[in-house]
Amino acid sequence: MRLLDKYVLKEFLAPFLFGVAAFTAIFLGADTLLKIAGYVTTYGASAISAVKIFILALPRIVVYTFPMAVLLGALMCFARLSGSSELIVMRTSGQSFLRLAMPVFILALLISLCAVAFNEYVVPWTNREYDYVLNTEIKKNLNPGMTDHVVIRDVQNGKINHLLYARRYNPQTKELENITVQEFENEEAIRVENAPKAVWKDGVWHMTNGVIYDLTGDGVDRMLHFESQEIPYAMAPENIPKEKKKLDEMTIRELLITQKAYEPAHADVTGIQMEIYRRFSLPMASFVFAIVGAPLGVQKQRSSSSVGFGLSVVIIFVYYAIMTFLEALGKGHALPPFLAVWLPNFIALAMGCLLIHKANK
Repeated sequence: MRLLDKYVLKEFLAPFLFGVAAFTAIFLGADTLLKIAGYVTTYGASAISAVKIFILALPRIVVYTFPMAVLLGALMCFARLSGSSELIVMRTSGQSFLRLAMPVFILALLISLCAVAFNEYVVPWTNREYDYVLNTEIKKNLNPGMTDHVVIRDVQNGKINHLLYARRYNPQTKELENITVQEFENEEAIRVENAPKAVWKDGVWHMTNGVIYDLTGDGVDRMLHFESQEIPYAMAPENIPKEKKKLDEMTIRELLITQKAYEPAHADVTGIQMEIYRRFSLPMASFVFAIVGAPLGVQKQRSSSSVGFGLSVVIIFVYYAIMTFLEALGKGHALPPFLAVWLPNFIALAMGCLLIHKANK
């Protein structure tokens, strides 16, 4: 690595780390700490439970603060270099702005890739544990009510053999409602069973008055009706609410399996698709914000740290406002899920490329 690259990265890292700490503290103070105070006063949460909630909330907050910190770091880095005329000296030596900013862009890309992995392997688990601590230790919600969109997997040797989807589980009657069961062979669905309900009896789920569809590559091969059919692999009723996961508590593989379970039952998969795309779009915002922030910092009048921080906050507010609006359109089926999630990044990327083109002149 060239000495100049190391110097640019050094100028970037200090405001980046400050940004991670500052924006995380803002999120914690504005949201998490207020919730914890409410849990203590309303439910009498213990100090241990409050600390658990605090720690488990950090990973999902950090995923949001990384793009903000990268934007602040890139903007402040080049604002300082521009304000002290160091950038002019570097440019007169024959270096283009794009080449000078390349170390920051590469580091931002690495941060994005690490955030993708963090968002896949750490955040779902902490979200799950957060929900468990909140409902069992703090709210004492040991007897949950209706459970919607139940998905039960029968996996053997890493392969899915059966996939069950039920529109609702009623703990009072111990019934699953509106059931679709898929049977797989080599990851391909070979049979689908539909039934209006299944009842827990003698340690086994029994579907009643259902239909079996045998599938081939060309469609339905034959259709059979049945009065009663057992589901031997399905979990016991008391385990269904415990195993139920929210979308942000699932890994990408679990989300894809859930989508596969929803589709034959004609359930809406828009939320699942948007969550899958979000697992990549939000971490990749770090790279996009580096492309936006670096050329914005070139102007001398923006060398002030307070102005740079304020400009970062404005850009972040506009970005997340657009993101929230487009995601609402996606959930309302006014936009395809991919565009609803990725369009803010595409808009920011186009603006960043335009700013870099101007800074290179």
